[in-house]
Amino acid sequence: MRYYIIIAVIVVLDQIVKKGVTINMELNESIPVISDFFHITYIHNTGAAFSLMEGLRVLLIVLPLIVIFAALIYIFKKRKEAHPLLLLSLAFVAGGGLGNVVDRAVLGYVVDYFDFRVFPIFNIADIFVCVGCGLLVIYMLFIDGKGLKEEKNGENGSI
Repeated sequence: MRYYIIIAVIVVLDQIVKKGVTINMELNESIPVISDFFHITYIHNTGAAFSLMEGLRVLLIVLPLIVIFAALIYIFKKRKEAHPLLLLSLAFVAGGGLGNVVDRAVLGYVVDYFDFRVFPIFNIADIFVCVGCGLLVIYMLFIDGKGLKEEKNGENGSI
């Protein structure tokens, strides 16, 4: 249950911040927080990360929903036996993904606003997806480590 609460908190936080940006800023308005380094810039992203796949709205809704649904099922079925870091990473990915899917389904675009000037503009949902993926990699390499153990023991046919 706690992982579903985490997902809900991520979605609600993401949507509240996005609503605050859309109410208080004009589209394409940029407010310097740290001059030439960090701005709050309100944009609409009709694509995926880095505005890739623009114009493929249905695909950008359906594919994330499949991943989110799979994560929710895994969390439900494995909640008592899976490692907490694995479940947390899936909750972060699902929560962030759902936050952006809500935007795409309702608005037709994702609201982005964190602008580090040298990096594409992103939002809270994007942060949780990236952190969740990072935690998943950490889990796979250092906790689960099955791939590393097999390689180390030469079980994969290598010397």
